[in-house]
Amino acid sequence: MDTHAKRIGILGGCFNPIHLGHLILAENARQVFELDQVLFIPCGTPAHKSTAGLIPAANRLAMIRLAIADNPAFTVSEIETARDGISYAVDTVSTLRKMEPDSEFCFIIGADSLMELHLWRQIYTLLTLCRFLTFCRPGIDLSGLRPADLRLDPPWGERLIQDIRQGLLIDISSSSIRHRAAEGLSIRYLVPEAVARYITEYKLYC
Repeated sequence: MDTHAKRIGILGGCFNPIHLGHLILAENARQVFELDQVLFIPCGTPAHKSTAGLIPAANRLAMIRLAIADNPAFTVSEIETARDGISYAVDTVSTLRKMEPDSEFCFIIGADSLMELHLWRQIYTLLTLCRFLTFCRPGIDLSGLRPADLRLDPPWGERLIQDIRQGLLIDISSSSIRHRAAEGLSIRYLVPEAVARYITEYKLYC
């Protein structure tokens, strides 16, 4: 009998809009950490970012669905967009664990988020609920990172450092895509074609 617990990656963010960098990160994490599924979770009201320029959740969800339609390992959740108030990771993961108690949840983050984890709401509770998988972004080198640098009580610094991997060097940002769309510049090859068509059809970011 197969006793393998389902391993689910969580990729959160505004996804304003989703782009190829998000998809490459998700696929890389799926392969490197042998994830069975990657769950894209767009935020409702973000805890650590401004909501200026954030388009409605319905549009962001629609673009994610278009972007991941051809990958059976990718799914999207409305768990945060359906929730009132600020989206906190600890609440999201707690709810997911209640929904799938036999699954292992792994939070996929970038190096910038890793350095700020000590500021996250109820971080020590969150650390017991899920594993954090960190991927270094272009221009960021964490080879000399020490556990104490993460400003977390032992043993969490050491555990987090063990799950750092080098990400693929794809430097694409949602903000640059929004800027290009507003200027009438091409966003081809930055987002999936279906997402580009959706942005044009609904005149987003203009």
